[in-house]
Amino acid sequence: MSLMHFSLNSAFILGLMGLALNRYHLLSALLCLESMLLTLFITIAIWTLTLNSTSSSIIPMILLTFSACEASAGLAILVATSRSHGSDNLQNLNLLQC
Repeated sequence: MSLMHFSLNSAFILGLMGLALNRYHLLSALLCLESMLLTLFITIAIWTLTLNSTSSSIIPMILLTFSACEASAGLAILVATSRSHGSDNLQNLNLLQC
């Protein structure tokens, strides 16, 4: 395994571990999701460059578009919860009362 593969795999796993273990603030969970998606974007972009295929060159842009949509939806949820509950603590949210 090369150093590039190791660093990309470890970046994705660190984002996944941060998402699984750090469940205190909604903003930190959104940042972990964004880091995972950016790692996937870099990985797919490098993969399409090594294939030298023009048909698969649009896939990283589609993933980046979905990542931006996910970030905007997450920030909208963050603003809505901070306005309604006063903070972004995930432990204070009760999904049955929303």
